[in-house]
Amino acid sequence: MELTNENILLASLMGSKVIKQIPRFEAVQNELSKHVLPPVKFLPVNSAAQRVGDSENYSAGFDLWQNDAAIPKGRQFFPLSFYSQDEQTLWTLPWEPMINIEASNRIIKRDIAKKGAGLIGSIKERWSTDDYNITITGAFYGNKMQGQSSETYPRTDMDKLRDLLLTPAKIKVLCEPLQILNINHIVIESVSFPFTKGENVQAYEIKAVSDFPYNLIYKRKTGVLEVGMPVGGAPEV
Repeated sequence: MELTNENILLASLMGSKVIKQIPRFEAVQNELSKHVLPPVKFLPVNSAAQRVGDSENYSAGFDLWQNDAAIPKGRQFFPLSFYSQDEQTLWTLPWEPMINIEASNRIIKRDIAKKGAGLIGSIKERWSTDDYNITITGAFYGNKMQGQSSETYPRTDMDKLRDLLLTPAKIKVLCEPLQILNINHIVIESVSFPFTKGENVQAYEIKAVSDFPYNLIYKRKTGVLEVGMPVGGAPEV
């Protein structure tokens, strides 16, 4: 029996005792080759020489350290977009972040002195819904994975995020989970940039709260006061 590459590979995978069964495998394979085209092999071993050559799509100017392009807004599941202060320019985060939303109620509680075992807990006098706490976590990626800092570090995206942080007003946002909760504006409280492994990667974490419009200006009705008329107007009959 001739020890071919296939026989040696089969013996190494299945044990030394299988070497005795190789002639039977070859006999079955020879019978199959007479009736089945093309011949079926028990081992998927390709004996043809493999040539490693240039790919058809290979470009001589292609940079091996080039990073993947940013994900378009249409391919993101829940894209997050920020409007500029004048609400004329829309900036969408190039890579979809993780958004955590936390809601709570403000409750005023009163305890009864000596309430005994029959009265458990406290009396809730009034409550209101607090601001939504929003945490946005993500990362920016530069154009190249290795190279000079001007080529690898995501400077452009960091500049845009810095402008958002320095905005002294509420920021209009556009994101489906926020829209469901009627959150159209947020106020950024803090932004952190933790240490991130990789020359072209910079992680960030934005902590913000929701902002809802309130009309707190009371417009008093104006009129002409006559002599003897109370300041608040004519008395009701």
